[in-house]
This record gives sequence, structure tokens and C-alpha cells, in this order.
Amino acid sequence: MRNRLLIAAAVTAVTAGVCGPAAVAADRADNQDAVFLASVHQGNLAEIAAGQDAQRNATTECVKTVGARIVADHQKLDQDVKAVAAQLKTTLPTAPTADQQQKLKDVQAKAKTSGYDSAWLAGQDAAHRSTLALIRLEISSGKDSAAVAAAKQAEPVVTMHLDMVRGGTCHAM
Repeated sequence: MRNRLLIAAAVTAVTAGVCGPAAVAADRADNQDAVFLASVHQGNLAEIAAGQDAQRNATTECVKTVGARIVADHQKLDQDVKAVAAQLKTTLPTAPTADQQQKLKDVQAKAKTSGYDSAWLAGQDAAHRSTLALIRLEISSGKDSAAVAAAKQAEPVVTMHLDMVRGGTCHAM
């Protein structure tokens, strides 16, 4: 039953664009901590790129401010993920998934328009909802105490980010 839940979570994460290719996720589904670390690392890389892009291409100060906050927070979260991955000897991907990269390109096509801000906020809402689900799965099912601790530390940060973009509306704090 637990393996089915992990596989379902990995497939959900893949379709949401949060983690790597389905084959990688399925191969790692028996190791919750490795799936979590790889998925969240790619999510951090994607969020950093998206936040930097928002600072350049958003039309409102609110989206630019939220983008800057997302960059700073995800850089910090990713330092923690990399430290835990090194401790567990888990190899992390080197880039966001192809789906994450394509989603950013789709948003970038609307650069410097109000359509950009709307698309960016909607994408951030979806990405942070998916990341929060992965974090909560790690908290409830993870085996390694350091990975679970990293998830617990990330949960309020990702929740705050979701609150800032909830419903595709910008709420800078």
C-alpha cells in the first residue's frame, strides 16, 4: 500500500512538473527521501529561475517583489536540500524538468504584459501547491530524519509563498 502511495505521489509530481521524468520517479518510488530531495531540488531550481524572470519581466511591483522573495527563499531552501542529499549520498538533477522549463518559456512569451503577471501567478500557485503536497508526504512518510526535518523547515516557507500567489492574485507581504 505504501509503495502505491509513493508511486502515485511521484506520478502526480511528474504531471505537475515538480520532479523529473516519470522513469526516474518510478525507479525512485521505493525511496521516499530520494524522491523528495530530487523533486524539491528541481522545484527550487525552477522557482529561482521563475522568480528571477519575474523581476525582469513582470509589469507590477507586487509580482516583482514576490519574485524576489521566492528567489531568496528557494536559494536558502535549496542549500538545505543539497546538504541533506550529500549526507544521504543522493545525486540531484542539475536542472529543472523539461516541463518546468517549458512552462517558464510559455510565461516568458508574455513578458512585460499584464498577461505575463497573470500567467506567472497562476503557475506559481500550481507549483507551490504541488510542492506543498510533496513536503507533506515527506513529513508523513519520510524515513530519514534529516530529510523530514528539511521538509518541516520548508513547509511554512512554501505555505507563505502559496499565500502570496493564491488564486493567481498577487499578495506581497
